[in-house]
Amino acid sequence: MGNSQRRAIQSYRSRLSARGLARFEVLGRDADRELIRALARRLAEDSPDASKLRAAVKETIAGEPPKRGGILAALRRSPLVGADLDLTRPREEGRKVEF
Repeated sequence: MGNSQRRAIQSYRSRLSARGLARFEVLGRDADRELIRALARRLAEDSPDASKLRAAVKETIAGEPPKRGGILAALRRSPLVGADLDLTRPREEGRKVEF
């Protein structure tokens, strides 16, 4: 490899590390190539979707049971929290039915 190629590779890798990325090699099945590339692309993004995907993959690989209180936490994040909705219903006896 020539000197200019080494400099170009070194420059490219330093730009990657400045963005917080690293280049590495992964071994896997040939059929999973596109899946792994797509996963790596999504994880390289700095977005909420990437964070959710990262958490889901970590949870799946760790094999730990999900944390308790997930439904309560989701309800607390609801946009209707503090909306002071009146959810009372009028009490009705119903209709008479002959048997």
